[in-house]
Amino acid sequence: MAESQNIDLATFMEGTSRRNPGQHEFIQAVHEVAQDIFEFLADKPQYHEAQILRRIAEPDRIVSFRVCWEDDSHNVRVQRGWRVQNNNAIGPYKGGLRFHPDVNESILKFLAFEQTFKSALTGLPMGGGKGGANFNPKGKSESEIMRFCQSFMTELYRHIGPDVDVPAGDIGVGSREIGYMFGQYKRITGQFVGALTGKGIEYGGSMIRPEATGFGAVYFLREMLRHRGEDIEGLTATISGSGNVATHAAQKFVELGGKVVSMSDSGGFVHDPDGFDKEKIEWVRQHKTHRRGRISEYAEAFAGATFHNGARPWGLPCDVALPCATQNELDEHDAKALIANGCRAVCEGANMPSTQLAVTAFREAGILFGPGKAANAGGVAISGLEMSQNAARLSWEAERLEQMLLKIMQDIHARCLRHGTRADGSVDYVRGANIAGFKRVADAMLAFGIV
Repeated sequence: MAESQNIDLATFMEGTSRRNPGQHEFIQAVHEVAQDIFEFLADKPQYHEAQILRRIAEPDRIVSFRVCWEDDSHNVRVQRGWRVQNNNAIGPYKGGLRFHPDVNESILKFLAFEQTFKSALTGLPMGGGKGGANFNPKGKSESEIMRFCQSFMTELYRHIGPDVDVPAGDIGVGSREIGYMFGQYKRITGQFVGALTGKGIEYGGSMIRPEATGFGAVYFLREMLRHRGEDIEGLTATISGSGNVATHAAQKFVELGGKVVSMSDSGGFVHDPDGFDKEKIEWVRQHKTHRRGRISEYAEAFAGATFHNGARPWGLPCDVALPCATQNELDEHDAKALIANGCRAVCEGANMPSTQLAVTAFREAGILFGPGKAANAGGVAISGLEMSQNAARLSWEAERLEQMLLKIMQDIHARCLRHGTRADGSVDYVRGANIAGFKRVADAMLAFGIV
C-alpha cells in the first residue's frame, strides 16, 4: 500500500508540475500538503473519486491586469496586478495584497493555496485568495503610492466585495495603502461595506489587527511548548524580520517572560545579546514603519548590539526560532545550525519561510515545528472578526478581541493535535494542520457536488 501511495503522490505532483511550469513556490506548497494528504486519503475513496485535492490545487480563477499610473515626474508607469481566487468552499475568498517587485503568479498562487487551509483552520467562514502587484513602494512618494493604489483598485473593485472576496494587507501593503484602496473602492461603488480588512479604526477597522499575526504566532508557540510540559518564560528566541509580524511577535514573547536577541531585514540581521526590551522593540517599529530606515542602524543606536551584513540569524544559539520575514528564508543549512545549537521549537510567523528540506530536517529531529498555515493564522482570524464587525456595524474592544484571538489559536492547536499526534505521543504539526484544514474544505466541497 505504501508503495502505491508513493506512486500516486509522484504522479499527482508530476501532473501539478506539468500544468504549472516554472512555478516553484506554488509546486513546493502543493507538495508539502499533498505528501500528508495522500496518506490520509488512503482509505477514503470519496475524496479521491471527487478529485478534491486536484480541485483545491487548481485556483477557481486568476485575474491578471495592467495597472497604469503616473509618477511625480509625469512619466507613465505600467505594472502588472493579480488576484488569485483559490477556493471559496467555506466562505468568501480571503487573503492579502502584496506589493513587491518580486511578486509573480507563482508566489500568489502558493499564498492563495496556503490561505485556503489557514482560513479553514481558524474555524471561521472564509476561503482562500491572494493578490498584489510587482510595484515597489520603497522610494516612492506619498502621492505616487496613492495614485498607484487608486489605479490598482480601479481594476480590482469589480472582482471583490464583502460576500465575494475580501482582500487585506501583506508585504508592502499596510494601513496607508489599504486606506487609499478603500477610498477608491468607496468612490467607484458608492458603497461603504467591508470589502477590505486591515482598515483604520476610524473607518471600520478592527482593534489589534496590526498585532494579530505576531501575537497569534507566539500564542501558538506557547501551546506547543505547554503540550510538552514547557513554557516561554526564560527562553531565548531568534526572530527574523523587523516589520509588523516580527515586532509584535517580539513584543508578546517578551511580555510572556522570554528574551529576543535578533531581528533582521533584507540587508542582514542585528544581534542584541542583552535582548530587545519594550523600548527597543518600539524603536524598531518606529524606525522601520515611519522613518523607513534599515535595521543596521539599530547597532548604532544601542550599545552592545552588532549588525551582520547579508546574513541571517539562524546561527545564533537559541531555544526557539520565529522566522517572520518572507518565504524560503530558512534553508536546510540554517535548520541544521539551529538544531546543533540546541533550538527545540520553530514557529513560522511568515508564510512558508522554511524550505522543504528545512522542514524535513526539523521533523526528523523531533523539533517542535509550527507551520505557517497554523502558526500565523492569527492575522486572518482577526480579519475575519473585522468582517463580522463590519457586517453588524459594531466595533469590539481590544481586550475582547485578544481573548478571541487566543481562543482561536488554542483551537487551531487542538485541531493539529487531533490529526497530528503520533502513536508515541509526539506531534507532527505539519501533518495535523494539513489534514485538519483539508478535511474542512473537502467536506464542504463534497456537499456541493461537482462544481
